Amino acid sequence: MIDLHTHSLFSDGALVPSELIRRFEALDYEAVAITDHVDSSCLDFVVPRIVKVSKDLNAVQSVKVIPGVELTHVPPALIGNLVRRARELGAALVVLHGETLVEPVAPGTNRAGVDAGVDILAHPGLITAEEAALAAEKGVFLEITGRPGHAFSNGHVARKAQEAGAGLVLDSDTHAPHDILTLEMARKVVEGAGLPEGSLDTLLENSRVLLKKIGYPL
Repeated sequence: MIDLHTHSLFSDGALVPSELIRRFEALDYEAVAITDHVDSSCLDFVVPRIVKVSKDLNAVQSVKVIPGVELTHVPPALIGNLVRRARELGAALVVLHGETLVEPVAPGTNRAGVDAGVDILAHPGLITAEEAALAAEKGVFLEITGRPGHAFSNGHVARKAQEAGAGLVLDSDTHAPHDILTLEMARKVVEGAGLPEGSLDTLLENSRVLLKKIGYPL
């Protein structure tokens, strides 16, 4: 199993990074990204700390830890610059908090994130066919999420991605221990999105492709 969207107490998660990763390791995960919520107020504080703890944990644990961020509720006009800044600070994986149905994310966020070349557009809500096609063109992965509320649009996201040829990944958006997906629940989330039985393997392979692209091959 692989999860490229999780949160520690450096944003609104419940656990310090070490405990967060240990709980995934106990479930035999191969790789986990720590992607705490950031905007311009905290980007330069959070990223170096996630980079440091990821390096420490990678030296001693079996699960591969990827330092990342989730740009969250950032005005669309600012997204491009913050994506670049996050990478300069050492974020290997940049996730964007997409236009979920359950929060007032600014219209245009999905398009700005794809234009900026984020790695994953998280819970993108009612993503348009045009946005999905651009994501396919630019190699931006769209997320099928296990997060309650955000998951309301999983079926729509899966359908638009399939029509456009965009890559899909499965993430938990973990904030607390009970959010971590078991293998059984992961299969249910994927099939609940309307994807064919066995599609979990495809989504996990997409995560491996992304990890290789950003320099963290399994």
